[in-house]
Amino acid sequence: MFTRNETKIVRIGDVTIGGGNKIAIQSMTNTKTHDVAATVAQIKALTELGCEIVRVAVADMTDAEAITDIKKEIKIPLVADIHFDYKLAVQAIQSGADKIRLNPGNIGGEENVKTVATLAKERGVPIRIGVNGGSLEKELLKKYGTPTPEAIVESAMGHIEMLKNQNFDDIVISLKSSDVNDTIAAYKLFAEKSDIPLHLGVTEAGGNYAGIVKSAVGIGSMLSQGLGDTIRVSLTGSPLEEIKAAKQILKSLKLIEKGVEIVSCPTCGRCNVNLAAIADEVTDKTAGINSNITIAVMGCAVNGPGEAREADFGVACGKGEGLLFKKGEIIKKVKETEIVSELLKMLDE
Repeated sequence: MFTRNETKIVRIGDVTIGGGNKIAIQSMTNTKTHDVAATVAQIKALTELGCEIVRVAVADMTDAEAITDIKKEIKIPLVADIHFDYKLAVQAIQSGADKIRLNPGNIGGEENVKTVATLAKERGVPIRIGVNGGSLEKELLKKYGTPTPEAIVESAMGHIEMLKNQNFDDIVISLKSSDVNDTIAAYKLFAEKSDIPLHLGVTEAGGNYAGIVKSAVGIGSMLSQGLGDTIRVSLTGSPLEEIKAAKQILKSLKLIEKGVEIVSCPTCGRCNVNLAAIADEVTDKTAGINSNITIAVMGCAVNGPGEAREADFGVACGKGEGLLFKKGEIIKKVKETEIVSELLKMLDE
């Protein structure tokens, strides 16, 4: 097991990150924030799957003011995503946001930074500085030519200095690029310079398939080197899929115990059931379970009984049927069409 990088403690609502605390899973709604009902419904669905911190877009004052009503209905900390307008940050904090995401250099000068930092400090609201390779300052692009890891880190350090000049140090940092190698290099370089907690992610990663692969490679690589205090798998599409992927990344590295681990074989010519459909359905219908459970979904007798016996629950399939196991004990034989429903029934019991 790798050693976690030591970072300072930051409290986001009732979630504590840094200092060796468990890595928190984060996502972002894709609803219009001023649509309180839709935003609350999505946050509740994310929470049920295992989201621990949620971010909402604040495009105008209506969004910022809506945070008050949203906060009344949800149980996890809420982060307000602010760009350019410091007044939106002020209103979001006054509305009850648990954290603000902004770049101090983009909100209109030292006085505006002071206003936001002073209020955030009074309310105990941390600020995440989010540096993206695609939106670096013009002078840094001129200096480095391209958004290199060094350029990303220098940008981050400049934003951090602005907050520290206002005696504000309740900071979280992210240093994302759409390039996996640049992202990893930027986080490693920054970690050598600072103990500020790190929010990990690969930005603009893509849709479900490409996005999950890029995020797993990037986030997984950094986690395995001990980096990271919160993570977000950024996908084009439903944020619910981000939580499922994030849980699997953390579970694969044994950084969390909660959640279901699915063990399923790659299939071959010996398989006589539609194993892919069975495995997908089991994965989907157990995504919200937060117990530490392993389920084996195996396609034939070669690997099936052995792997299934090692799992908490499992099925080893034959021709149009499957043997259900629990803790290595054969429970019963069922038809292929009944495998998923009977397996879920075992879980319920």
